[in-house]
Amino acid sequence: MDGIHDLGGKHGFGPVQLEKDEEQFHEEWEARARAIVMAMNRAPDWNLDWFRHCRELIDPLDYLGRPYLDQWVQTYGAMLVNSGWATVEELAQGKSLNPPPAQSPPMRAEDVASRPFAKVRFDAPIDAQPQFELGAEVRTVTNVTNGHTRLPSYARNKCGKVISHHGAHVYADDNALKIKRHVHLYTVEFPVAELWPEVEDSIDSVSLDLWETYLDPFK
Repeated sequence: MDGIHDLGGKHGFGPVQLEKDEEQFHEEWEARARAIVMAMNRAPDWNLDWFRHCRELIDPLDYLGRPYLDQWVQTYGAMLVNSGWATVEELAQGKSLNPPPAQSPPMRAEDVASRPFAKVRFDAPIDAQPQFELGAEVRTVTNVTNGHTRLPSYARNKCGKVISHHGAHVYADDNALKIKRHVHLYTVEFPVAELWPEVEDSIDSVSLDLWETYLDPFK
């Protein structure tokens, strides 16, 4: 998806503002928003890529005008409505009008900080052999999904070299559509001048983790 979130390598948005000794939360509501989404029961059809797919559907002006965690609240609100766990009316009023289909009791706010993160593996063995060996020269594709994808726009139709193979991992493009399959994953190194020809004298490189479906043999 060539959405507003895919800003890497694009001009016109000004310099990245870096904060020295940045506070984790700038406003009280940000900490509350973070606690709410961490304590929230997840619908069975949710996953990380679905969250990103929904977040990337935010209108460009709205996306750029909202603070980071405000985008999270908006996205989770849309996901709740989509999954039938809440209605627009309930979100507007800030209270539940019907019993939620919760799978477990809601977590207390004071327990959020001590919640252990789930140790989930996203790799798995598959029958298909990897198409590319280390050192293979590859070209990235131009045709990507209309939904969430991990192939940034600045790296499409570019030539690079496979420098690592990580086995097969859950394919994000399909996972965003709730289709789970595993595809071989590689680290591909690109000369900076390949990505941005205007810096042709640069000796730097950029490495991206890319699924096999993003790659074609270099010809």
